[in-house]
Amino acid sequence: MFWRDVGFLIPEKEELDAFRKPQKIPDIKKKRRIFCNKKSIRQSEFYQAHAQGYRPELMFEIRSSEYRGEMYLEYNGKMYRKIRTYDKNGEIMELVVNSMVVNNGR
Repeated sequence: MFWRDVGFLIPEKEELDAFRKPQKIPDIKKKRRIFCNKKSIRQSEFYQAHAQGYRPELMFEIRSSEYRGEMYLEYNGKMYRKIRTYDKNGEIMELVVNSMVVNNGR
């Protein structure tokens, strides 16, 4: 399989907000570069997720061996949060994501 795109997998970390309440945010210092394929969301996937309150935007195919449970993916300078993963065949994994607003360069 050929990999057309480059993205970054980013783990999650916990940080205290201004009110000393814990919140989970991307740990940018630990981002890892990966090769991927950007794909559109299937129509059935969109409607199933929308019924559950999610708004899937894109799907990325990556190597299963490169995925370590990261919650975020950066692609073309835009941050996405994982909605779900699906292991296609033990070698390729699909990450379904939606975009997120990131504050303070995080």
